[in-house]
Amino acid sequence: MLGKGVGGGGGSKTPKPSFVSYVRPEEIHTNENEVTEKEVNLHLLPGEQLLCEASTVLKCIQDDSGQHGICGKLVCTDFKIAFLGDESTLDDNEPQFKNKVIGENDITLHCVDQIYGVFDEKKKPLFGQLKKYPEKLIIHCKDLRVFHFCLRYTKEEEVKRIVSGIIHHTQAPKLLKRLFLFSYASAKQNNPATGPPHQTVMFDTIKDWRWELERTKGNIKYKAVSANEGYKVCEKLPAYFVVPVSLSEEDISCFQGRGIPIWCWSCHNGCALLKMSAFPKEQDDSNLQIQKAFLDGIYKTIHKPPYENLKTEELSNTFISLQEIQTSYSKFKQLFLIDNSSEFWDTDVKWFSLLESSNWLDIIRRCLKKAIEVIECLEVQNTNVLLIEENASDLCCIISSLVQVMMDPYCRTRFGFQSLIQKEWIMGGHCFLDRCNHLRQNDKEEVPVFLLFLDCVWQLVQQHPPAFEFTETYLTVLSDSLYIPIFSTFFFNSPYQKDTNVGKESQDSQSKPLSLLTVWDWSVQFEPKAQILLNNPLYVEKSKPDRNQRRAPHFKHQRQLSLPLTQTKSSPKRGFFREETDHLIKNLLGKRISKLINSSDEPHDSFREFYDSWHSKTVDYHGLLLPHIEGPEIKVWAQRCLRWIPEAQILGGGPVATMNKVLEMMEEVQSLQKKIDEKHNSLMAPPLDALSLLRKPARLSSLFPFALLQRHSSKPVLPTNSWKALGDEEDLAKQEDEFVDLGDV
Repeated sequence: MLGKGVGGGGGSKTPKPSFVSYVRPEEIHTNENEVTEKEVNLHLLPGEQLLCEASTVLKCIQDDSGQHGICGKLVCTDFKIAFLGDESTLDDNEPQFKNKVIGENDITLHCVDQIYGVFDEKKKPLFGQLKKYPEKLIIHCKDLRVFHFCLRYTKEEEVKRIVSGIIHHTQAPKLLKRLFLFSYASAKQNNPATGPPHQTVMFDTIKDWRWELERTKGNIKYKAVSANEGYKVCEKLPAYFVVPVSLSEEDISCFQGRGIPIWCWSCHNGCALLKMSAFPKEQDDSNLQIQKAFLDGIYKTIHKPPYENLKTEELSNTFISLQEIQTSYSKFKQLFLIDNSSEFWDTDVKWFSLLESSNWLDIIRRCLKKAIEVIECLEVQNTNVLLIEENASDLCCIISSLVQVMMDPYCRTRFGFQSLIQKEWIMGGHCFLDRCNHLRQNDKEEVPVFLLFLDCVWQLVQQHPPAFEFTETYLTVLSDSLYIPIFSTFFFNSPYQKDTNVGKESQDSQSKPLSLLTVWDWSVQFEPKAQILLNNPLYVEKSKPDRNQRRAPHFKHQRQLSLPLTQTKSSPKRGFFREETDHLIKNLLGKRISKLINSSDEPHDSFREFYDSWHSKTVDYHGLLLPHIEGPEIKVWAQRCLRWIPEAQILGGGPVATMNKVLEMMEEVQSLQKKIDEKHNSLMAPPLDALSLLRKPARLSSLFPFALLQRHSSKPVLPTNSWKALGDEEDLAKQEDEFVDLGDV
């Protein structure tokens, strides 16, 4: 370890020289030899190659007592940036939740967001070829980690090599075939992984779609088709999908899949959620007339019995734009990419204004509100809903997925949620490669659409924990997996792109397709003990009905259907273009005044009555689930955003403290049940493994299991205004102090 003041930048300026070393040069040389001996500790995955390295690099750790440096080696491979250092003095600081693929000091190349260099205590972004090399390297990651590496003691040639290598391999545009995904799959081809089979439905066969139709009882009005087998109709659509039974294959292939209502999900009352790719806007009149006639014919076909009335939602024109999402998140993430402790406390003074100006929480609220509006149409108005978007692969994915999470309890189980992502996002053609900018080819295309969806789901999880089989930790590691290029799940724009690049659609029949990993095999990343933290021990499983008890006939979501009939009005039969025209007129006429007054028309009143009525009754965790969308109820995803900031931790507080107490009570109940079962020779309930993970010699951090307990600030844990925005956990921390033996801390 080195003394205070390692490196420059990040803090307030001090008179030169800004660094005072208490380590003699010969001692630095000794440390360099030790680091060289640690080269064997660099863990390379199959197919991974070392590209460049630098010795005598100091990883800087900032806290209130100053900066400390750990001496080691910085390496760059074709998969990650890794720091190899002797952190034996920080053994107690070992992460409580280990990833087998990515270590604490590893950054995958796709996870790098921005790179900065410090020149004479001035922080500047680094791009392309450098004329001068920095004395300190700062790396901002997409998972909101921040790394500081001091290069002051590194040889000049090694500095040039490692800095140039990191900049090139993280910022230069790449070809798809150059992704590490393919190197890893090729190296593992002869030694495939033999993990337990996952139960996620992949929707890559027509059998999977038929199973989903049967599960949702939509097989009467809708059918699975193979018209796009071999991707002969459209490269954006999956090989198999579901359409209304009355639609012919000729209709499907007319306009490369555009203008075709594609089935997403069926409600218990027979109504369905559909989506459609819109036609291009800029076309000549003759094409418009042809498309209008085609759409009108499609509408007439699906509007006949047994289909219900249809409502269209033009998401491209009347909802959030992708540019809005991109701009908002760019501001939002800056709140958490903190370089040092001083910067954290400085930004805390204006926390609320910065959070509000980012507009991120408002975008989450609007997504949840739109999903509830769609649910009201399906549930109360008995109306089919058709979501329309340019490619039906961004906002359609968010809204259709949220509707299913709220309405279908199966989608709130772990396997159900994973199957939902496969159906709506992977097979739905969401452009993960472009939206995550994995190839660094177009920064304008990078929009965190999937991350926005996960944040919306997190709001539901934290408001209704017993309704979900998975935890917020599951959502956090799922968001991290977006940037790990050994899984194929999030590294293609469409099923067609994946199949053609792994050899499934190759003309060469002798070539063997590559076998790519799916992210749903969690055993690749986590040991069984760590995977326990992905499952919610408080999840309320659906109880089996008593056969002796007579069942009263009712619909699945009885509480919602009990709304008075006077609340709704049957919608008249209307065509696509009448609906679209109405939306356009409302958009043009109401755009300016909508900011000044709240609409008081019938749809708004109907929505409000539906929303208030649901929240006035007891929650059925296996029925419809609606979130609170009022201002204070939409919160910051604290575990994901704050887990790397020591100052944001509450020792002995936060949600994990509540969880710990509840699990202790559950263990006591199980202990009593065990004694009863032993007397009756019954089967005993399995022990609560999660409780053993939560029991630590010291108080747990509020950001468990990611937080590093050692590096906490000596200042008050978090100023009142910041933590209130995250959930009012201050009182809980004080209450915990009454129950914890501080002698062990």
